[in-house]
Amino acid sequence: MEAYLDNGATTKTLESVKDVIVKVLCEDYGNPSSMHQKGVDAEKYIIEAKNIIADSLKADPKEIVFTSGGTESNNMALIGAAMAYKRSGNHIITTRIEHPSIHNPLSFLEETGFRISYLPVDKYGKVEIDALLNEICEETILVSIMYVNNEIGSVQDIAQIAKLIKGKNPKVIFHVDGIQAYGKYRIFPKKMGIDLLSISGHKIHGPKGIGALYIRDKVKMKPILFGGGQQKGMRSGTENVPGIAGLGVAVKEIYMDHELKIKKLYGLKKIFIQGVKEIEDIIINGITDNEELTDTAPHIISVSFGGIRSEVLLHTLEENNIYVSAGSACASNHPQLSGTLKAIGIKKELLDSTIRFSFSINTTLEEIEYTLSTLKEVIPVLRRYSRH
Repeated sequence: MEAYLDNGATTKTLESVKDVIVKVLCEDYGNPSSMHQKGVDAEKYIIEAKNIIADSLKADPKEIVFTSGGTESNNMALIGAAMAYKRSGNHIITTRIEHPSIHNPLSFLEETGFRISYLPVDKYGKVEIDALLNEICEETILVSIMYVNNEIGSVQDIAQIAKLIKGKNPKVIFHVDGIQAYGKYRIFPKKMGIDLLSISGHKIHGPKGIGALYIRDKVKMKPILFGGGQQKGMRSGTENVPGIAGLGVAVKEIYMDHELKIKKLYGLKKIFIQGVKEIEDIIINGITDNEELTDTAPHIISVSFGGIRSEVLLHTLEENNIYVSAGSACASNHPQLSGTLKAIGIKKELLDSTIRFSFSINTTLEEIEYTLSTLKEVIPVLRRYSRH
């Protein structure tokens, strides 16, 4: 049997998404900037996808800009907004548990003269609100906080955070990395006080290499790519029409019967947590006392296994056709230890003993049960070897 539990890294593309991509690649392959019929046919896919995404956000299609994925969306949001508002101030606030596609562009901005504040989080990965309010000042131009943490699945109260930010300084632009949240939650930026929202296609059964950035009307942005002026100059370059069409279909399908899908995910998460608790010397990270688990993301579980290196366990599971991540996939190829796990204060010896299990709408009960039985079988063996 095979169990793919690395959906936080990427999801399997839907058949309907694959079909529209092939159709665009092989039939409606025109350049959307061309004035002839082939170009017009290609442009229709862009218009339709914008409408679908905008509808899911209760936004205006003009507020959607297509990118190459979550990393570019985050870079565009941070660098574009910082450059647009630098005359108003040079202070930016984020958290210690953000994705590298947030921290690294902020490091770049810091080198150019911006001042960056990093907020602490509690043991569950929730932002320390008092620290946030203390940091906001007249010089603050931008706050960036992720909706769902990609490693431990902690969820921020984005609407409440936005209200507090705007109450302290109404001019602050609020960016939300929604890459692990979009498709799992109903996100309405205008209602929630979000100015910029990043999304990614391959986290919701769409293709890789495509994403979008919601930019609230009247929010100023400087482009970070220059060229032919596509997308009203906000993101030059010939649009990835197959990817955009695929993203539109993925968004449409992920929000069909949405409540049932999320209920299923929470059900699987509950079963997994109950099962993994039967293993000795484990810690489930970011989980509160909420029995229904609804204050955490429905699809991410982070477990630290005492006495076993995460890389060893990952490859042992792989030998049994079970696929997971050591922490987050984006950091799996790098030796540094997780900033998120450090920020929530887990024991030093567990930093390199943590596995992320992540589910999708395709995940089955059989995969969960197989993974749990395999863990119960291999953990004692690995611990015996690790003690020698």
